[in-house]
Amino acid sequence: MRDLLRQPFWQALLVLLASYVLIKWGIPYIPPLIGIASAPVPSSVIVQYMLTVAVGVLVWVSDNEERWREFKRPIQETLVRPEKRRVRIALLVALPVLVGFMTYDTVRPKITAPAGLRSVHPAPPSQITFRGETLRLDGLENPLRAQGREAEAYQIGLELYYKNCMACHGDYLDGQGHWAHGYQPAPLALRGGSTIAQLTESYVFWRIAKGGPGLPREGAPWNSAMPAWEDFFTEEEVWAVTLFLYEQAGLSPRTWEEH
Repeated sequence: MRDLLRQPFWQALLVLLASYVLIKWGIPYIPPLIGIASAPVPSSVIVQYMLTVAVGVLVWVSDNEERWREFKRPIQETLVRPEKRRVRIALLVALPVLVGFMTYDTVRPKITAPAGLRSVHPAPPSQITFRGETLRLDGLENPLRAQGREAEAYQIGLELYYKNCMACHGDYLDGQGHWAHGYQPAPLALRGGSTIAQLTESYVFWRIAKGGPGLPREGAPWNSAMPAWEDFFTEEEVWAVTLFLYEQAGLSPRTWEEH
């Protein structure tokens, strides 16, 4: 055993193995020891570090001619000496199996946590600006309902929705529009008790008006592809679309009295 550890080939192999163990399992335990948060080491980082270690090992074994000959000797003996025939056969079987397993493990479907967490309903600001005008969201109700214009607003919202929103959010407001498959995360389904039924109309107005660019930074990453519709709709049109969504989904908006 002591003679093997003096041989450059086995020394190099031992350094590579120890480096992998340290990088894979040792490094994640270092941050807690110095009082900071820990995180798993990404596989891409492991590969990068191991390549760096491998280059360093190769530089070390090849900087001396005698050490380089000693490093190559076990490899040459395994490949040509008759008494190493069984070892060669074992390697010819084991290496393709190992490569096949690594390939399978890389491409097989895996259930993993998403790269970034996403809050479906981020906290709204207390006030926003809509085309230069300040709107306070706290206590804000849909003015079209207050004016008794629900029927008129429904028709306006219907037309705007099917011209601009249906491709993503779907004909049935289920988030299954014909463009939906191209987005990750998928467009929000607007039906059901867990979506807009839990929100006030002022909240929905804010989300439609500001879209993905208007989401708060502290909750990033959001990855929302929805545009800021205030660049295309008037204030009344955004309220009309908001009213249409609730009526079409058969839901009642949450009121400020419920908060």
